[in-house]
Amino acid sequence: MIQKTRRAIIAGIAGQDGSYLAELLVEKGYKVLGFLKKDEDTSYLAKVIRDVVLEETELVRKEDIIRWSRLFGPDEVYNFAAMSFIPESWDDPYGAFQANTLLVAAFLEVLKNHCPSARFYQASSSEIFGDPPQSPQDEDTPHNPVTPYGVSKLAAHLLAGLYRRRYGMYVASGILYNHESPRRQDHFVTQKIARAAAEISLGRADKLKLGSIDARRDWGYAGDFVRGIWLMLQQPAAADYVLATGETHSIRDYLQEAFSHVGLRWEDWIETDPTLVRPVDVGRLVGNPSRARERLGWAPEVSFEKLVQMMVDAQVKKLSP
Repeated sequence: MIQKTRRAIIAGIAGQDGSYLAELLVEKGYKVLGFLKKDEDTSYLAKVIRDVVLEETELVRKEDIIRWSRLFGPDEVYNFAAMSFIPESWDDPYGAFQANTLLVAAFLEVLKNHCPSARFYQASSSEIFGDPPQSPQDEDTPHNPVTPYGVSKLAAHLLAGLYRRRYGMYVASGILYNHESPRRQDHFVTQKIARAAAEISLGRADKLKLGSIDARRDWGYAGDFVRGIWLMLQQPAAADYVLATGETHSIRDYLQEAFSHVGLRWEDWIETDPTLVRPVDVGRLVGNPSRARERLGWAPEVSFEKLVQMMVDAQVKKLSP
């Protein structure tokens, strides 16, 4: 019996998570269609650029979703398209809701009406917990977002759950904690530090200004998380899952690992700038991934130390002649 080739749509394919997922799906023999913004950089797709179909669309318009869902007939749809930089949501909360909430509503409606058998993954976020009443957090922890980004992601998260219950659709939300990689955008603090450590070690910079270096996060490797995302859509029934390492580290810890990796003392190169401190920050966000471990057989494989070293090495390689 000939096995049908599975088809997947990835919205936000050119970003960190989308590009890692594209590589995973191509490796597994999927036919992949990716949505990306007009003129978006596709360098992260270098390994699979010949093996995927790319469609440019602004904010993935509903009519484009309908057209491609009918033409492509996806078995799985993964939505990573979003405003992902949290401070930006304070500057443009309307834009945050357009990208993070209304787009999800469009996807859910299109799949319900035109492709009801497709399985849908929604990229949720630990920011829906915001300042949580308990730590660690799991799938049943009460929500308490403290940023427009968190509120917009929570609205999408709740909407996805409603469609699963009301229409019996296969909709799974991944409540992902901070996940990094060499493909992380430059304005995120982890990449800022990795780049600064590389530049300073090569004599190309002499200082890095940061806000609070005592802020703590549950940091994991994006490649590990993408593996968990795929596993979510392979289960008999849809559910929401926390993906996290279950450990927190401070920005101070990240600095220590990054600078020591290139033979430097971070204290000699870092300046704190009060203007860079977030006026409202999250509480102690650390995830409990026990459901993912028990049902998906998922566990992170890359340690915090290895993740930091990987990011610094990538920056050194990029900057070296």
